[in-house]
Amino acid sequence: METKAWTYEEFPEYTEHVDGATMVDTTGDEIEVKYLNDVPYETEGGVELHLQLLVPVTRNGLDGPLPCIAFVKGSAWRKQKMYVLIPELARIAQMGYVVAEVEYRPASDAPFPAQIVDTQNAIRYLRANADKLGIDPEKIIVMGNSSGGHCAVFASFLEAGGSAIPDVPCGVRGVIDLYGAVSLLADDSFPITSDHHTPTSPEGILMGGADMRDDMKLREKGTAACYITPELEIPPVLVVHGTKDRKCNTRQSVDLYRKLLACGKDAELYLVRGADHGGAEFYTDYMLGVYDGFIRRCLK
Repeated sequence: METKAWTYEEFPEYTEHVDGATMVDTTGDEIEVKYLNDVPYETEGGVELHLQLLVPVTRNGLDGPLPCIAFVKGSAWRKQKMYVLIPELARIAQMGYVVAEVEYRPASDAPFPAQIVDTQNAIRYLRANADKLGIDPEKIIVMGNSSGGHCAVFASFLEAGGSAIPDVPCGVRGVIDLYGAVSLLADDSFPITSDHHTPTSPEGILMGGADMRDDMKLREKGTAACYITPELEIPPVLVVHGTKDRKCNTRQSVDLYRKLLACGKDAELYLVRGADHGGAEFYTDYMLGVYDGFIRRCLK
């Protein structure tokens, strides 16, 4: 047989009958995920920030450009561990979405709203480079878990400033908030396993090392629901929270959902029975179907 750089279409298929062998049919539409790691999208204060890109591909090729999910990995606003959710995010990408996991500056280096600014600049980067990345700039969803949920919700409406790409918008079509740390309001009196208001707490560091125990105004500044009014423009929001979350009390998500509804906004709430702060319960086939259905509704 001739040795040359065969294309897939040119390469001859093996067709010999083999007794006892089972032939497995394929369609060419089976989706695999290509992983592009540490793609720089911005430099802030001399620190390069990156995206982890998960791109769905098939043998036949997907009809593009593709919708994109900007996913903000939670970290209690500390330095993120950017690789631990790649398997779960790959399952989302297999539904036909480009997933861009967003790195933000830790709050110890840059307090609120720096993480919102970084999330919005990541979205601007995705829009500005849509052709190169094969995504539709008008079909972007922002999604996040824990502190990343806080970023995702805020990034969908807050005029945070600090645009790294002038004249490129950072609008999104929908928000998915997974057990987000979206409220700084409640006193540390409900069942919880960590402190949320002292200067050394994650929320205290987020707000510049502040002692928020007697500072309700500062708590409100970092609470998404305090910004929501009937006049505020915000895309549809899907809120998901476990009923046994030991780090971010479920009431945060319930309060956000109720405030959105009270202000006439499009919101859905899913309470995952028995789930703690994250875990496999949020990436079951059922929950992936919930996310997929919500995204497709937002993109219609």
